[in-house]
Amino acid sequence: MSKKSNSAAVLAALLAGAATGVILGLLYAPEEGAETRKKIRDKANDLKDKALDEYGKTTEVLKDKYSEVSENVKDKYNNLSSTFKDTAHNVASTVKESYDKYKDQIVTKTSDVIKDVENELDAMK
Repeated sequence: MSKKSNSAAVLAALLAGAATGVILGLLYAPEEGAETRKKIRDKANDLKDKALDEYGKTTEVLKDKYSEVSENVKDKYNNLSSTFKDTAHNVASTVKESYDKYKDQIVTKTSDVIKDVENELDAMK
């Protein structure tokens, strides 16, 4: 982006230098004051029109780049969001499966322990 910024600065400097050269040339030319002022006004209008054209072109380029970058960011966000949702779903499924598996084992072991305790109590009577 600094190259574009440098290019814009160089273009602005060239335009300013050209304008200064034109104005100085017209001021020192051996013509009537009214004719010189008309030429300065015409050149100033030409330079203004060129500057507006360049501004319009630069604006269009920036709008296009903004749209492109915006679309890329949206795509990346959607991809990351989708990946995150899938990962979260997978983790939740794994946790639920593990919970169900160990819950059944705990219930079975607890039942076995209760039976063992009851048998031991019955044996003590």
